[in-house]
Amino acid sequence: MLQISPDKIAHIIIRAREYDSGVNAWAHQGESRQYGTRTELHDFIEGLNEDEQACLVAVMWIGRESFDPDELAEAIATARAEQTTPTEDYLMGEPRLADLLEAGMDALGISPEDAEDNLQRPV
Repeated sequence: MLQISPDKIAHIIIRAREYDSGVNAWAHQGESRQYGTRTELHDFIEGLNEDEQACLVAVMWIGRESFDPDELAEAIATARAEQTTPTEDYLMGEPRLADLLEAGMDALGISPEDAEDNLQRPV
């Protein structure tokens, strides 16, 4: 069972897409915006508790097809046992983080689009 809300994963997906879209920015303003998004994403992941971080890594691994969806518990246990670097650094080093998280959510039967829509809906 996931111990991280779909909304938190969706927030990371949205920020990862913003960061990825600014990676090749040439303008100074674009670079500072990209740096701000990177810092926000890094800090958000760092602020998650250990269970949430392990689940996030497991979702990414399922999206990468390193684990099948029915191996979620094993993926979470592996994420806890094999952590050698901070989770935020590990995940931000993954070039397709947003795509892999979306694929992982889909494989687990969670709609990433619904979660992202909930976050972007006006209050």
